[in-house]
Amino acid sequence: MVKGLYTAYTGMMNEQNRMDVLSNNLANSSTTGYKKEGSVAQAFSDQLAIKIKDHSEADIPRGLGVINQGVKIGETYTDYSSGPFQVTDIDSNLAVAGDGFFAIAFTDRNGNTSVKYTRDGEFTVNSDGYLVTSDGNHVLNQTGAMNSDPSEANWVRIDPLSKYTIDSQRNIWQNDTNIGNVGLVDFADRNYLSRYGENAYDLVAGGTVQNATGTIEQGTLEDSNVNVVDEMINLISVSRAYEAGQKMIQAEDETLQMAVSDVGRVS
Repeated sequence: MVKGLYTAYTGMMNEQNRMDVLSNNLANSSTTGYKKEGSVAQAFSDQLAIKIKDHSEADIPRGLGVINQGVKIGETYTDYSSGPFQVTDIDSNLAVAGDGFFAIAFTDRNGNTSVKYTRDGEFTVNSDGYLVTSDGNHVLNQTGAMNSDPSEANWVRIDPLSKYTIDSQRNIWQNDTNIGNVGLVDFADRNYLSRYGENAYDLVAGGTVQNATGTIEQGTLEDSNVNVVDEMINLISVSRAYEAGQKMIQAEDETLQMAVSDVGRVS
């Protein structure tokens, strides 16, 4: 009977985790280049229930069968599928068609600079001619992206006073001259990517950087791949499952109260 409380509790905890993931997806449904997350669940390992004080067979525990302890929260995964494109006609706006990530020299609040990766190509050219993110972090060229080197020598720089184009192969052209390129990389195993925050990813130990197969679309941005209608439907489903767990706990509580106050009462 008490096991029913644990079963309902673990189910509610799993639905709460799903709710957190779905809520985050909905909150970022309009975030450029955002990749939605999903969650999975698994059952706790079955346990064999053993009879106690059963002497029908000496020193041989007899099994009653297997019991399950409810649901276990599994991993949270990221869906890296492409989102829809929107044309902005802003030269510094870039979108990745296919597989690949931009590399940026990210500086944290403590002044430490490291390489982060993003699909958010809403860049601008600052007064010094550097291609930067909306937070002011510098976009790296192919050398810096492949070598994970955020040094200034690998920052993408453009003459802000002259017209420029960026072709699909990442090359930057100005006055009919190739003045550099925009870094675009992918990873041998994306399981080594972790969300850093601020719409960026971090490559954890063991991850391998490789050249990307995707191309660049100039004057375009990639929208989030979150389908708001699907997420809302899933949110309603999660809410109802959570409520079912609450009702189960209430029913178990009423049964326990009856067992204690009525069945266990000595007349």
